[in-house]
Amino acid sequence: MKKITAILAILMLAIQFGWAQKADTAKLIVHYKFSHLRDTTQKDKPYTENMVLFLAPTASVYKSYDRKLQQQMMQKQVAEQMAEQKGSGQLRINVQNRMQTTNTEYFQFPAEGKFLRKERLITPYLIAEPMPVINWKISTETMKIGSMECQKATTHFKGRDYTAWFTTEVPFHAGPWKLSGLPGLIVEAYDTNKEVVFKFDNMEEATPFVKAAEATPTPGTPKLMMFGMDDANADPNVIAIPTDAVKTTEKEFKNLQEAMRKDPNAFAQSAMAGSGVSFRAAPAGGGPGGPGGGMQIRMNGSGPVINNPLELPEKK
Repeated sequence: MKKITAILAILMLAIQFGWAQKADTAKLIVHYKFSHLRDTTQKDKPYTENMVLFLAPTASVYKSYDRKLQQQMMQKQVAEQMAEQKGSGQLRINVQNRMQTTNTEYFQFPAEGKFLRKERLITPYLIAEPMPVINWKISTETMKIGSMECQKATTHFKGRDYTAWFTTEVPFHAGPWKLSGLPGLIVEAYDTNKEVVFKFDNMEEATPFVKAAEATPTPGTPKLMMFGMDDANADPNVIAIPTDAVKTTEKEFKNLQEAMRKDPNAFAQSAMAGSGVSFRAAPAGGGPGGPGGGMQIRMNGSGPVINNPLELPEKK
């Protein structure tokens, strides 16, 4: 915690002198355990996920930490299978992915008045949203969370009544998801029925990113492009508006989601065409490297039951 305190002292000076830039580098990383009762018919089975908030002097980004771990696992599986099949003349990749994670990322640039949501349907998409304006009522009630002295605040936001605990010991007016606007970091938050909970897990100093050395490709070995994944060689501490994302609207994005649900193979073919990658769906019984070649995408079921969305419609 001593290192983090020293970092915070530097950040206070940075904020006072008004550092402002479109891209910023995270200095602190806050981990949350997120819980959401999506299906009210199964109250003992809330959806849970480990989330992370990257904090920079002028920006923040909130996203899934489990997704990062999952991608690392999948990339490791692919590397191991490619090494095992080296020189075989065929390439069969079988990636096991059983963990459900969130693709959505939330970017906040308060000084520029920008709030952006990044989604991914093979291709990354960027949707601009209004900067959240939250009318907080700050209480005198305090509580210690970890080693931090926190203060209580309440509000009504997106159809729910929330209680938040924030600390002025961390000089960021940020928090998980779309919750922000308090005079300090939102450490924990939950709605009245605790159907939505952002629970503090831990906080760490952002360490400098070291780019991994790229292995020299073996002649004749096919290059495998892993779509739908973050660039493993990109610095995760840099918070910037994604330049590879396609700008779209909420309505257009919902149409894209429906198109992918109806025919995932056709959607993937269309999405990959722009990158110059050849793609064709394998026939029944075929698979990568199997009869007919190509690749086949399967979607299991219609997705999770969500009768209690994170954002509820306001009662009239």
